[in-house]
Amino acid sequence: MLLLGAEIFIGAYMHDDIIRPYGGDFLVVILLYCLVRSCCDLPVLYTAGSVLLFSYLIETTQYFRLADRLGLKGNSLARIVLGSYFTWTDIFSYTLGILTVVGLERWIGGEGLGWYQRKNL
Repeated sequence: MLLLGAEIFIGAYMHDDIIRPYGGDFLVVILLYCLVRSCCDLPVLYTAGSVLLFSYLIETTQYFRLADRLGLKGNSLARIVLGSYFTWTDIFSYTLGILTVVGLERWIGGEGLGWYQRKNL
């Protein structure tokens, strides 16, 4: 709920050059990941990869201007879901968000900060 609230706040009130374009994209993949994991008992990497591929797919539809081609130019909900334009920084933000999720899952998942250490020392 906190992530959803942050996304709504960013979308409604943030009109800057950093948080809205990058922070929102970073958080949206984390939100989607948490939504899927709260509903389905799926492996971490499978879920993270699926959410990342879905995000890339949405960004690809923006590259091909799918919303415009479907006649949804004036539909604000479609613009929110499908987006309006492609940028490589969105791809980077999605990737960074999923890498953060995977890192946190590994850290919180029981191996702690010493996950890189050899077990038989």
